[in-house]
Amino acid sequence: MIPRRDSYDAVVVGAGPNGLAAAITLSSTFNAVLLVEAGETIGGGLRSAELTLPHYIHDICAAIHALAISSPFFRTLDLQRHGLTWIQPEIPLAHPFEDGSALYLHRSLEITADVLGFDGKAYRNLVAPFVDNHERLLKDLLAPFHFPLHPFLMALFASRALGSVKNLAYKKFRSEKTRALFAGMAAHAMIPLEKPATAAFAVILATLAHAVGWPIIKGGSQNLANALADNFRHHGGEIITGKNVKSLWELPKAKFYFFDVTPRQLLNIAGLDLSPRYCRKLARFRYGSGVCKVDWALREPIPWKAPICGKAVTVHLGNSFEEINDSLHHPYRGTVSPAPYIILAQQSLFDPTRTPEGGHTAWAYCHVPHGSPENVADLMEQTIERYAPGFREVILAKSSMSAVDMERHNPNYVGGDINGGIQNLWQLYNRPVLSPVPYRTSVKNIYLCSSSTPPGGGVHGLCGYYAARAASER
Repeated sequence: MIPRRDSYDAVVVGAGPNGLAAAITLSSTFNAVLLVEAGETIGGGLRSAELTLPHYIHDICAAIHALAISSPFFRTLDLQRHGLTWIQPEIPLAHPFEDGSALYLHRSLEITADVLGFDGKAYRNLVAPFVDNHERLLKDLLAPFHFPLHPFLMALFASRALGSVKNLAYKKFRSEKTRALFAGMAAHAMIPLEKPATAAFAVILATLAHAVGWPIIKGGSQNLANALADNFRHHGGEIITGKNVKSLWELPKAKFYFFDVTPRQLLNIAGLDLSPRYCRKLARFRYGSGVCKVDWALREPIPWKAPICGKAVTVHLGNSFEEINDSLHHPYRGTVSPAPYIILAQQSLFDPTRTPEGGHTAWAYCHVPHGSPENVADLMEQTIERYAPGFREVILAKSSMSAVDMERHNPNYVGGDINGGIQNLWQLYNRPVLSPVPYRTSVKNIYLCSSSTPPGGGVHGLCGYYAARAASER
């Protein structure tokens, strides 16, 4: 495809959720905005495809969208008008144990507190202030570093969430199973659970489960990307796919350039004329562990020991806090845990458009060493069998992607890191460099807008939104 113009107000490279968000934001300021994507389809981490059998639709990466439905930017776009349909399961998360029991998060905070028994009151007291004020909380949390708009709420959040989830879980809860539930949510950070700020991930995910749910998208996550693209085109935007940009000279002239890529890729694009000092800072950016991802086509739902798991869209598999934490340590030692912690989704239970009648899908990943070529699908199936005996008997077909395969599919997943860089306390906001405006590079009209900028990984579009805002306010 060839651009319609010789020059543009802005060119955005990369059509993942952040590139799309940047393009949409820019189109509200400028008349001529071009979005360029290396893949044949847009979406980045929002792609869906028939990975196993015909008519079985699988989300290749992002599947559960608590951050997307709560995103302060996406909520302004009226994406339902552009074909997006949210599906809201009543039970966002189940966490089973080998003895056949399970804990779960219900959309209702009160029901969840009852489920947690003698830990229910502590749980309610922990998350209720944030559930009641989630919109204000997210506007401060999901933004570049700044003086809080709601300082008292943020101070309360910091007092409960800036420590490690290990300290939080052992201080607040008496039950080993409640502690494991919190470990599973914090493990989305992909760093060991004794690290600072890991509690924040658990508290935020628990808060969102009650405040907005953990929804899926009817027909596949690709439909969120399609709705964003339709919004962009509706405002006059232009999209080109199948164009892998290796140098600035391959792009039309523009007042501004935005790159939805990680620091490593930005350094490999010729012609940017970035300063040596800035390049050295980018080269020091740290990436985290990788993931191995598996999709299954199933003849029937997963035969869980704990029946409640068959009513949950997301299932976390880890029998104890210690087992989950050990699993997170292994990738940093260059090994795969023999009992990997698994994040699993079963979208077809709630969205029959994903499969032929009677069929089902399952989606799962576990953490592996950065850049690992190892396919651990068999190990993941062994782990699932601990909680769902007979799982292998219902498998019709499967598709697996190692950490290397994940990067091959999406170059932003460097080494299989789906967060665009390690999200420890230092790199939560100082990404990719320590700067008052981290989106700006050393060249005044070139900006970075990927998940390697604040507020980091997740489908929320805010990295792109704030990068575009930084340019327009310059």
